[in-house]
Amino acid sequence: MIRSLIEPLYEYFITRQCQHIPTHIAIIQDGNRRFAKKKGLTTSYGHRVGADRTEEVLDWAQQLGIRYITLYIFSTENFNRTDSEVSDLFTLFKEKLASIIDDERVHRYGIRIQMIGDRELLPEDLRDAVERAEAATAHYDNFYLNMALAYGGRNEILQATKNILGDVRDSKIKTSDISEDLLEEYLYGKNITIPPVDLIVRTGNECRMSNFLPWLANGHESAVYFCAPYWPMFRKLDMLRAIRVYSQRKAMLKQVEA
Repeated sequence: MIRSLIEPLYEYFITRQCQHIPTHIAIIQDGNRRFAKKKGLTTSYGHRVGADRTEEVLDWAQQLGIRYITLYIFSTENFNRTDSEVSDLFTLFKEKLASIIDDERVHRYGIRIQMIGDRELLPEDLRDAVERAEAATAHYDNFYLNMALAYGGRNEILQATKNILGDVRDSKIKTSDISEDLLEEYLYGKNITIPPVDLIVRTGNECRMSNFLPWLANGHESAVYFCAPYWPMFRKLDMLRAIRVYSQRKAMLKQVEA
């Protein structure tokens, strides 16, 4: 009871300290399995509760005016998990993607769904579900939800490099054409809109980046916020604390530049 009274006041207090709101937040959603284990429940339950929390976080992002959210949903390393867990995750992803198309919030807010990652690694039915969600929201540009699915930072740079070398070999581009902008096109494709990352948040008390967005985050010196709660326990208060870290860093950089 006391917490329910105090927490909104604390949220208001921290919000007042967030003078700078990031344009792009990338989130490593860690701790679903550990949350389930702690509760004595199945791993699939932990992932489903985590997916529900993701929907809440997207609502918070709209309220705070954050235009781009990138979620680390499934890494290339996650394919090493058991077949049953991977299958359960893919089923969950398909369900959530199907619901996106009819979600009135997506259309009310004008949210565009985009995937980054290696589509060739996905089963056909999941790839189709991704493409349907992308097509249904392709005309929106108010907010962007980027799903890092079958994603690995090293893999995306490696694949982009191979494709650039292939196009140089085939005389489609010249070596003099290679620039940062061109590399970003090869990393994400011309139809993907994704700016540099301002803030990375990782839950689950893990203090590492896990091969996440090395070009857009590390290359642009984004702020990083590690927090203890498992992803299903992540609160709006935790997000506000992360944004406060970004805001304080932004203010400090402005003072240095002045």
